[in-house]
Amino acid sequence: MIDEEIPDKGIRLRSPTADEGGAMWAVARDTQTLDLNSSYLYMLLARDFADTCVIAEHDGRVVGFASGYRRPRHPEVVFLWQVGIRPGLQGQGLGKRLIAAFLRQPGADRASMLETTIAPDNGASRALFQSMARELDAECQISPCFRAEDFPDEGHPTEELFTIGPYRPSALNRLAP
Repeated sequence: MIDEEIPDKGIRLRSPTADEGGAMWAVARDTQTLDLNSSYLYMLLARDFADTCVIAEHDGRVVGFASGYRRPRHPEVVFLWQVGIRPGLQGQGLGKRLIAAFLRQPGADRASMLETTIAPDNGASRALFQSMARELDAECQISPCFRAEDFPDEGHPTEELFTIGPYRPSALNRLAP
């Protein structure tokens, strides 16, 4: 499991423990931009998917997280589901560091493709993932995934699939911790 320091920020990146799912949920809630899933789901992620999740901790408090999973039928693909950062720490490079740590987690070992979905109007996330593709020296393909009308809740935007890769495992060494 990952355990890295960001010395200039006093932030530690590490795998979540089973009891930190509630803190991940609170970060997702506080962003006011992420789809907020049930607290139970974040608790399951922290317990059962710790090898594909990362939390950012500052002064003993969870201030960010990245969650995802290995696609069962496509073991070369690791899917990044959510990146959440408390509002006061957004825009300072923590998102990119969380994604880099996510890609170094044991659950992403030997993956060569990174996937995520992003709404067309989320310029910050689009720029972040295109930047990650450049740092991994890999292509970033954007394709349709879920249409707005596919969602049962009214007003949910379309989600486009971003596929980054293939990337070489050695490319992960270039990513900042």
